[in-house]
Amino acid sequence: GWALRHASPELRADREVGLAAVQQNGWVLKWASTELRADRELVLAAVRQYGRALKWASTELQADREVVLAAR
Repeated sequence: GWALRHASPELRADREVGLAAVQQNGWVLKWASTELRADRELVLAAVRQYGRALKWASTELQADREVVLAAR
């Protein structure tokens, strides 16, 4: 998960890499690309692992009821 912090922009935008990273550590959503921070499945995986990752999700997903409840 933490490796995402040092990954290239291309890997930070890769959905498979991003999903694997946030499943290990939701905090690393912070370093995912803007597109991945708007990916509902990926954000759900992140907030289920680390609820406070919600702050790095897209504005739309921060307003999504299921995502917010998963972040509890």
